[in-house]
Amino acid sequence: MSKTDKEFATNASVSASLEGDSQKIFRLRKRHFRARCGILELKHGQVDTPVFMPVGTQGTLKGLIPQQMENALTLPSIGTAEKCRLILGNTYHLGLRPGQAKLRKFNGLHSFSTWKSNLLTDSGGFQLVSLKKLAKVSEEGVIFSSSHDSRELILSPEDSIEIQQAIGSDIMMQLDDVLHIKTPSYEEMEDSMLRSIRWLDRCIQQWHSSLYSSNNQNLFAIIQGGNNATLRLASIQAVLQRDCPGHAIGGLSGGEEKELFCDTVKLCTSLLPENKPIYLMGVGYPVDVVVAIALGVDMFDCVYPCRTARFGTALTAKGEIHFSKSLGTADNSKIDDFCDCLTCSRYTKLSMLYAFRCDRRTGGQLLSIHNMSYMMRLTRNAREAILAEKFDVFVAEFMINYFQSKENIPPWVLMTLKNAGIDLSEF
Repeated sequence: MSKTDKEFATNASVSASLEGDSQKIFRLRKRHFRARCGILELKHGQVDTPVFMPVGTQGTLKGLIPQQMENALTLPSIGTAEKCRLILGNTYHLGLRPGQAKLRKFNGLHSFSTWKSNLLTDSGGFQLVSLKKLAKVSEEGVIFSSSHDSRELILSPEDSIEIQQAIGSDIMMQLDDVLHIKTPSYEEMEDSMLRSIRWLDRCIQQWHSSLYSSNNQNLFAIIQGGNNATLRLASIQAVLQRDCPGHAIGGLSGGEEKELFCDTVKLCTSLLPENKPIYLMGVGYPVDVVVAIALGVDMFDCVYPCRTARFGTALTAKGEIHFSKSLGTADNSKIDDFCDCLTCSRYTKLSMLYAFRCDRRTGGQLLSIHNMSYMMRLTRNAREAILAEKFDVFVAEFMINYFQSKENIPPWVLMTLKNAGIDLSEF
């Protein structure tokens, strides 16, 4: 009997008493091929899926003032403008500043920030990878050396939930043990997956027993196991027994081969229930998002659109434009022919190049507004295509435009889409 089998057998009776008391927050509207269009019902309003969540580490987008954030997250449209209804905040950073006491004093982040719509908070587990020089793991939790001072901080599963309850998150994430996807040892990855399940049980207990427990907050479980199908299957089996309101696929987008990435996503989406949202954590490259939607993913987040904007890169329907480089082809044409954001309505490629060269901070702000509008439009177009039963046409047009021709589309994209029922050779 493997270590996983032994632990699951030992904890079978425990897990039965730790069900997440799942609230039904997701309504599936339409499926076309494997792609799904649905609605999240959350305290601060409905969210249409597929959805891309901007990363607002401390409740705001980095480098943008509130009015710029409003512009970045509002899509012009016929009638009422379409606004972003869900962003991601960071439990680790919000727990340090402003801190749990101040968050409780002001009744949560919504009360003293400019963001009034829905908020998903990560658990702090990702900082095991992003701040690996400052973090180590024990069964008790994650031990951090503070990035602000010399203090040593312990973030336990219970602490993570308490902070997220203080923040007032609409969606809370369990604390998980995150290893780099290229961790070579099966035993290390298995230990990480099993610890994540044990931590999930502690998160569920804290969620239900806390004095600050709220029916308006939803706890998502995270599936771990690297690119190993056996470990992913074991993680899914354990997570489904806990019956949380939503499920996340964690531990990917760390430099693994695209074929392995797609195989892992497909495995997870094929086994997770249809009546709950599926969140692919940390994925935000446009091509990856479209492929993952084709595999059945509903939710995404990533720092990439805003981070790459600060370095001078615009995301467009025809690929990336790098304004940090010398653009001999820069002219007075639009940055993106399909975009009507604040930046594209006022700047051409040539004037944007000049603006970025003169003031990188201002240029980065303008490109952040554009890139967030691009990601919102991308997921909106995917939703509309699913509802119209034209998702295959949307995917074909996106890929051919993005890579400039069908011949340039990478083999892994073609293979993954074909396995999802979309054969681009037919377009």
